[in-house]
Order: sequence, then C-alpha cells, then structure tokens
Amino acid sequence: MNAQEVKNLIRGDRLTLSRILSQVESQSEAGRQALEALFPFTGRAHKIGITGAPGAGKSSLVNALTRQLRRQPDAPKVAIIAVDPTSPFSGGALLGDRVRMPDLQRDPGVFIRSMATRGALGGLAAATEAFSQVFDAAGYDIILIETVGAGQAEVEVVNLAHTTIVVDTPGTGDDIQAIKAGILEIADILVINKADRPGADQSVRYLQAMLEMGYARSGTAGHHASETVNSVAAEKPAEPWLPPVLKTIAIESQGIEDLLGAIQAHRKFLLESGTWQVKERQALQKAIQRAIAQNLMDFWEAKITPELFEATLQSVVERKLSPESAAQYLLQTIQGL
Repeated sequence: MNAQEVKNLIRGDRLTLSRILSQVESQSEAGRQALEALFPFTGRAHKIGITGAPGAGKSSLVNALTRQLRRQPDAPKVAIIAVDPTSPFSGGALLGDRVRMPDLQRDPGVFIRSMATRGALGGLAAATEAFSQVFDAAGYDIILIETVGAGQAEVEVVNLAHTTIVVDTPGTGDDIQAIKAGILEIADILVINKADRPGADQSVRYLQAMLEMGYARSGTAGHHASETVNSVAAEKPAEPWLPPVLKTIAIESQGIEDLLGAIQAHRKFLLESGTWQVKERQALQKAIQRAIAQNLMDFWEAKITPELFEATLQSVVERKLSPESAAQYLLQTIQGL
C-alpha cells in the first residue's frame, strides 16, 4: 500500500476503502501491508458491539441507532460491520449489506459491510478486528459491530468493543438463557427490544434485579471492573458502571434516544475512569495472541507434509498413538526440521 492510497483512505475515498476491505478479508499480502500502513492512524473510533439472541432485532436496532447518530448536530461518520453466519454444509453465507438497512445506503457518512464468519467462533468473523482498524483509520467515529446471534460461547465481541450492547426480547425466556450463558456479564447496556410485546416490563425488572444482585455480591459485574487503570483514575477510583436496562421498539425508533444517551454516558465513563485505555490494551493483547496462534498454525501447515500427517493420523486411528501424543510427535518433528 503506497502513501497515496493511505491519503485517499484517510480523506474518505470509498472506492479505496472497499478495495482495502476486500484485500483484508481475503488475507492477501496486500491486505496485510494495508493493515501495517494504517495501524498508526487507528485508536480514535468508538467501537460498539451489538449482540444477542437470533431474532432479537439487532439489525433493526443498528439501523435505528445509526439514523439517530446521523441526526446529531455534529453527525459522526458511522461504519457498520454486520457479521453473517456461514453454512456448515456449503460454506456460503447470505451477506446482507445490500438488503439490510436500505435507507442508510445513500448516506455518504455511513458505510455498511457484511462479512461471513467462515467457521470462526465467538459470534465474529476472523477479520472483524481488521475491518474495525481500517474503518478507524478511514476516519469513522463510530463503528457498530453486529454479531451473529449470540449463544453460550459467542461473547468474543467484548474483547473488541469499547461498549457492548446485549439485545433481548420479552416473553421468550432469553433473559434467563442470557444469565445461564454468561451473556449478561458482558453487557455494558442491556436492551429489551420489541418492547410492545407482553412481558417487557417484567423482563426489565428481572434483568435489573439480577444485575443488582451481581453487584451486591462482588461490588462489580463481569468485565466492567478492570484490574488496572491509568494513574489518574487510580488516584480517584470510579464507581463501577451499572449497566442500564432500556426498552426499545427499533422498527418504530422508540427508545433510541435513550439508548444513544446511555452509549454516550458509557463513553464518558470509560474515558474518565481510565477504562478506555485498559480496554484498548486488552484488545491489542488479544490481537497479538491471535496473530501468534495464526502464524504458528501457518508455520505448522507449511512444515508438515500431507504424507507425514496422514501416517500419524492412521496411528491414532489404530489406537497406537493418542491425539495428544500425535500432536507432540508432529511438533517435535517440526523442531527437528
């Protein structure tokens, strides 16, 4: 990536942005070079993760929230990363950037990009973080990351987002499932969407009670208490953030102003408490760990011949080696090469 392309991206050229996103998603050498060149220009965007059970109305909420953001006096530029599930059979995915949020497509201050999980766990795709870096460097102030419908292990968004919004719906039992799954603990803001349905008020009271019980037991909840803060925050410890529970009807844009207010309040809390810097450090640590794991896997695949792997696998099939012993044998073989 040359200096002119960097300038084009930073000044908002959408064609350059689209091309770089495609290169990054394909994991090409050009994409890797682009991330290297753009990294010094990152670190300014507010990343907001939106997760929750399938059918909770996450896309509708993202749509309504983006419209509300763009109506602000100093309208921020908004990037939307919408992660779609990949078929375990065909490997394909319905990428909905052309069909979801049609009223935002004509707004030059909004960029929507869908991407497939391609087998990645945690509700995100492998390139989601890389996409967020590109949008950050391109000058997008807010990056909304809509995950695949969250299950019991799909909480990876908390390692990427500054603010995590968990979306629930009333009358489906998802509030109880969220607590069982650990989803509740990652929420900075809880949203009961489709609040015109019966049971919305009961869901709000239930979630509020569970949050208060959690704080009463530990003084904090989930990831909201950071082990380290900067020196300024350490001199005056901040009160822990208690996630608000809000009601919305996204398709009618009801409750969206309150949601935006809660997001802005959480951003202020992060900056004043020093938690913003902590989250940034933790996200970069996770990024380094993922890069190490990927590089080790690439190195392993390059060194191990198919014949050696198949022979070792056959020994496991014949119960001559355990999978652990086979892995150790293959690793030792790499070290001897």
